Amino acid sequence: MSTSCTLDDVRAALSLPDFDGFGAQRQMMPAGRPVGRAGEGATAPRLGGVLLLLYCVDEKLHLVLTRRPDYDGVHSGQISFPGGRHEPPETLEMTALRETHEEIGILPADVELLGGLTPLFVVPSNFEVHPFVGRYMRNKRPVFAPDTREVAAILEVSLQLLLDPATRVEEEMELRGGLRLRVPCFRVGRQRVWGATAMILSEFLQRLNYVKLIREHGLRVVD
Repeated sequence: MSTSCTLDDVRAALSLPDFDGFGAQRQMMPAGRPVGRAGEGATAPRLGGVLLLLYCVDEKLHLVLTRRPDYDGVHSGQISFPGGRHEPPETLEMTALRETHEEIGILPADVELLGGLTPLFVVPSNFEVHPFVGRYMRNKRPVFAPDTREVAAILEVSLQLLLDPATRVEEEMELRGGLRLRVPCFRVGRQRVWGATAMILSEFLQRLNYVKLIREHGLRVVD
């Protein structure tokens, strides 16, 4: 199967009827990870929005990822999407756009939202994350202005690379507390994308692969 894709593919992927988003996410779920909140007395989750920002370079779609700074916390140094905590009365879509502006300097007016993915509960931080997909509307590569308090590095990754099955691997990691286990992840150069970010990315990429498979068999995607 070809690993190239277009914005039309993305739009079709986000409008697939009856797609099992959580099932696609679970394929990159670390072993033993809880699948939901614990018990009726559990604290209500905080809400957050993240953005999968797409743009075109050399006629290929790229995706923005960020690396968090090292700090004394559960997500220290991890690869993530731009995003953060919901602040009422804004919508979750507005949260994703605002946080993307604050973290990497992309104006909300320069982003067209294309659709959303399946919300995901992140156990260590008690966040219910709502992912959205958008495209940078200016006909050029974005100029990023990262907030160094929240972003240690920006990763610009082609969808062609992410759709390559060789990018998806399983590696041994040492987690907080010294626990070592093998986790599914995406290997992007020297960076390892795992956890909630990999689960969200898994759904997005599997949607794209499903659309491409349908079209390669001469079928039409119906929403």
